[in-house]
Amino acid sequence: MTFDLILVYIFRIFLSFSAGFILGFERKVRGQVIGMRTLILICESSTLLSILSVSMSMIPGSPGGDTTRIAAGVISGIGFVGGGAIMKQGLNIKGLTTAAIIWTSAAIGLAIGAGLYVPAFVVLFVSVVALLLLEKLEERYFPAGMTKSFRIAFEGSHVDMARLRKVIESHGFITADVNVSWIIKSGVIYIQYSVKAPKIEDFSSLIDDLGTIGTLTEFSVTD
Repeated sequence: MTFDLILVYIFRIFLSFSAGFILGFERKVRGQVIGMRTLILICESSTLLSILSVSMSMIPGSPGGDTTRIAAGVISGIGFVGGGAIMKQGLNIKGLTTAAIIWTSAAIGLAIGAGLYVPAFVVLFVSVVALLLLEKLEERYFPAGMTKSFRIAFEGSHVDMARLRKVIESHGFITADVNVSWIIKSGVIYIQYSVKAPKIEDFSSLIDDLGTIGTLTEFSVTD
């Protein structure tokens, strides 16, 4: 191994460190569990394995072989790491974007290890743009992204369900399934909606509007 080749390898590992750092920094800014150290290690180790895959076929006297075998193993193995980042919290699935970033980090590392600098950093640039800018686009045009459960209770046995749905949807919620139960002894009707909800924390205006439909006795929101 020549000194020039060693410098090339060091340069590639440094680039993979930078790529992993950028992706990890974006995750940490958003308060995700996965962070800079994890993505740096994934990106750097993928680069090293890519270098190893190519170098093994260049060893004098070696029979050569399939240089893509190690890379294929990385792609298969990284799925287990990404799967560990996906969690179900209540009615929602968390970690899909983080799992995709883990996959992207490994792919960028392999590309850098193979010397494909321009494609690797084009992917890095496009990934950062997608993470930072497209989220704002989604929030603007598709604000109702979180699944929540509304539990509403009214006194009496009759509620104008069409008006109730209209009031809920007027606050930016998208209604899906609905379940209704009436407790005859207490004279209270319980209505539970599964809704897609925008990112809001103050439900006071919605509660006020629900109070115009009937005697509201209970309102709760759960994820």
